[in-house]
Amino acid sequence: MSSPLVPMSALHGLALPGRYGREDAAPGVVLTERTGLGLATVACRKGQDDGLKASVREAYGVDLPLTSAVADGDGVSFIGTGPGQWLVVSQTHRGEALAEDLALALKGLASISDQSGGRAVIRIGGPRARDVLAKGLAIDLDPRAFPPGSAVTSTISHMGVQLWQADTAESYDIAIFRSVSGSFWRWLTASAAEYGYEVVTTS
Repeated sequence: MSSPLVPMSALHGLALPGRYGREDAAPGVVLTERTGLGLATVACRKGQDDGLKASVREAYGVDLPLTSAVADGDGVSFIGTGPGQWLVVSQTHRGEALAEDLALALKGLASISDQSGGRAVIRIGGPRARDVLAKGLAIDLDPRAFPPGSAVTSTISHMGVQLWQADTAESYDIAIFRSVSGSFWRWLTASAAEYGYEVVTTS
C-alpha cells in the first residue's frame, strides 16, 4: 500500500535549524522559512473594482490596499503587488484552502490563482536584517522610507521577490518562486554569514 503524499518545504534539506557564520557574538540575523501558509494571487476583473473592494471588506474585514502596502484582515493579509493585483497570505487558510475560500467570497469579481506550492516565504529578522538585504535589494528599507505596512515588488540578486514589513521589530517577509528558492537561500546565507545568523523553524 502506497504512503500518502506529503507536501515538502521549498527549502527542504537547506534551511536546517542551527547557528551559522560568525559566532563571536549574538546572531545579527534570524532566518525562518514560513511553512504551512496559504498563498494566492487575486487579480481584479475589468469593471469590478468597487464590487471587489466591498466583497473583500465584507468577507475579511479589511480594505484592499491600493498601493504597494499590506492590509491585515481576518486571518489573511492582502499585499498590493500592482494595479488591481494582490498577493494574499494566510496562516489560518492553509494550502489550497485559501484560494478556495477567496474564489467563493470573490466569485465573478476577481481571478484567483493558488500559489501555495509555487512560492516560498522567508522571514528575515534581527538587528542586521536590513544590512543583509541592502547587499541585493535596491530599495531603502530605513523605517523613515519603508515603515511598517510597506511592501515592494522588486529583485534581489536578479531574482524576483515580493517583500513586505513583517512587524515593527525590523523583520521582513520575502516571497520567492519555488524554482529559485535554493539559489535565493544560498545568496541569503552567504550575505548573512559575516553577521552570524540563526535558522529557526515554524510549524
